[in-house]
Amino acid sequence: MILTVTLNPAIDKSTRVSGIVPDKKLRCETPKYEPGGGGINVSRAIMQLGGHARTLYLSGGHTGVFFGELLGREGLTDLLPVEISGLTRESFIVVDSQNGQQFRFGMDGPEVSEEEFRACLSAIEKQGTVEYLVGSGSLPPGLGTDAYARMARLARQQQARFILDTSGEALRAAADEGVYLLKPNLNELSQLVGEKELDFEYVDEAGLELIRKGFCEVVAVSLGPQGAMLVTQDGYAHIAAPAVKVRSTVGAGDSMVAGMTLALSRNWPLEKVVQYGVAAGSAATLNEGTDLCQRPDVERLLKHMQRARQPLFQPHQ
Repeated sequence: MILTVTLNPAIDKSTRVSGIVPDKKLRCETPKYEPGGGGINVSRAIMQLGGHARTLYLSGGHTGVFFGELLGREGLTDLLPVEISGLTRESFIVVDSQNGQQFRFGMDGPEVSEEEFRACLSAIEKQGTVEYLVGSGSLPPGLGTDAYARMARLARQQQARFILDTSGEALRAAADEGVYLLKPNLNELSQLVGEKELDFEYVDEAGLELIRKGFCEVVAVSLGPQGAMLVTQDGYAHIAAPAVKVRSTVGAGDSMVAGMTLALSRNWPLEKVVQYGVAAGSAATLNEGTDLCQRPDVERLLKHMQRARQPLFQPHQ
């Protein structure tokens, strides 16, 4: 079973306007509402790919009720809302139709108490057998940077493989605790190994350093248009991204995590796991706005990548 956890979900409200200028009333198109947040998007993308994930998230007030309705409209039914006193946050996205520029306004989440977070951990524990636990997204105000580290500890006790996609001190704390798979970008990888920046040629060495320190078993470094680097104890492989016309990068990272998690649950080889993740992330960039990957696009891109006969798994030097 796959269980995703979202500690700071958001209602994503998006619209379009012809020309963004200051001090003028702007006439926007009818807004579109979507459920968002790291783990939420992972569950949504897994469903798009033909899989299933149980979805646990913090929910508060009338916006939390609306958020649950949005999830239901998308066909997500295995929902585990954990009630909190604050209101589920909202974010606002505006696209200028004159030039295609996108403006993203992210709001702070509600204050989450220690008692409410313990209820979240308890809800995870009550799920019983969980094969893959996915923690993704930012932390809301009120939670310490050790929130994902505590989740990682619980995952180990439950014998679940913890997949983490976050940033900053929360990423560092969870890595110190130890997880199954980390998905840092190049900047986050640099911070984890104590470097200001890393060149591409040193990514595999840095990933191996994380593994040897006990931070994780698998590293999948997101390299944007260059694809991703898979690093394990035994070796590494660069998975090149297919050439696509990028319309929006929103949702690409969550789609990549979804693809990898679903492939892992199907017991695919690790090279193919990350290859599928890159295909899913690339498929998301084909869409405008906040849309996630679509299964036909993922399968088409994956076939193209497989015809290129990559990746080539290589032992560490």
